[in-house]
Amino acid sequence: MKYNLIASLSVIGSVIMSCNHNFDRIPVHENPRSEYAPNMYVSEAYEPFTLVDDSAAYPEEYNVMPYNNGMNMRMPVPGTIKRGYTPYSVSKDSLEWANANVKSPLDTTEQILAEGEVLYVRFCAHCHGETGEGDGPVSTKLAGIANLKSSSLKLVTAGHVYHVITHGKGRMLQHGSQIESSDRWKIALYVKNVLQK
Repeated sequence: MKYNLIASLSVIGSVIMSCNHNFDRIPVHENPRSEYAPNMYVSEAYEPFTLVDDSAAYPEEYNVMPYNNGMNMRMPVPGTIKRGYTPYSVSKDSLEWANANVKSPLDTTEQILAEGEVLYVRFCAHCHGETGEGDGPVSTKLAGIANLKSSSLKLVTAGHVYHVITHGKGRMLQHGSQIESSDRWKIALYVKNVLQK
């Protein structure tokens, strides 16, 4: 009991002594307290684009570029596309044109076809099946999945397959936002050169 009383009084005394009773100094911050962990106030790792313009208080975190209108990063030029991204501007309704004119930028190599197989299994086999005959697990619940080995689909080009993966067709939804452009070409080349042979 005696030790609990002494501990309680010590804690209460520490709390009272740590309080600043000079309220005139708090609003103007003439004598600010030192920060225990400044990286908790300015997160350099998790928020790299946070603007820190107080070079006196945060000399290490200060990140304003003086010739960049007070920002810490340069904004991309309008119309800029990210590295590795190839824009595909053919409209959804231009399937016949895509079949005749869209050509693959990738060479048909063993490595491309092997990567296409991995991507096909990951993104397509659940509907079209491992062999492309439209007998994937989804086909038991959803009718109308295309058989990629049908005689009509064997006549189309890789550009047609790429266009359908990008924009979708019939019951197949578009996958252009889920699969990178180069990966869509790998799948199209795998379908034309392996599954349909």
